[in-house]
Amino acid sequence: MTDATVLYEERGAVALVTLNRPDALNSFTRQMHRDLWAALDQAEANPVVRALVITGAGRGFCAGADLAEFDFAPGPDLVKRADPGPVIEQAFNPTARRLQGLRMPTVAAVNGVAAGAGASLAMCCDIAIAATGASFIQAFSKIGLVPDAGGSWLLVERLGLARAMALAMTGDKLPAAQAKEWGMIWDVSDDCVGASMAMATKLATMPTRALVATRALLRDAATRTLSQQLDVERDTQSALGKTHDYIEGVMAFREKRPAQFKGE
Repeated sequence: MTDATVLYEERGAVALVTLNRPDALNSFTRQMHRDLWAALDQAEANPVVRALVITGAGRGFCAGADLAEFDFAPGPDLVKRADPGPVIEQAFNPTARRLQGLRMPTVAAVNGVAAGAGASLAMCCDIAIAATGASFIQAFSKIGLVPDAGGSWLLVERLGLARAMALAMTGDKLPAAQAKEWGMIWDVSDDCVGASMAMATKLATMPTRALVATRALLRDAATRTLSQQLDVERDTQSALGKTHDYIEGVMAFREKRPAQFKGE
């Protein structure tokens, strides 16, 4: 492993991003956020890359924020120095928004424990595949805080209010198999990175703009009435109707041949 907090690799049309602080269970420092943004920028800058996988080095996926970065030294202004608000505003929220706004589909390969904002990070990705021994922990209540990095919204969206409430309040561990059963993640695999790369490779051959538009439609559906959603569907379809991949997809269907999508 190098000293970089985030590793970046391109495998054909798929970018593999690895959180790389294994000794700290890949908990986030401010620098790690900046390095992740740089990796996302690199993926977006290469038109060949049409899907992205995020995983963790070592035995953990991500343990959320690195609490060692908070200043709890006794003395004046302790409350101000220990305030988690600024790092959420300046680091975790931008990371969550970047993942939701990425121009390509994302897959989380949850190779181990995903705790706190680490669980939120996995849910911010479009699809999550976890290792058999992985788990998800809403660790916030253990330290007197609330789910962040989108966790309070994503938990309810994925699990419903009753399960989300109990998990967030108790901080109990949710094993990967149960996370799949409850709908938090897509699948469980002994080789979650391999399975995630296979999923991303499949997505990378599909009409990328349509996949990203699907993400936006599904994620925002709960904020609209059905009538409003019908209008957004109409407008989105109309916009996609001007793309290469729409024309190619229909022509391929009519000609009974595999479509050759370009992500355009």
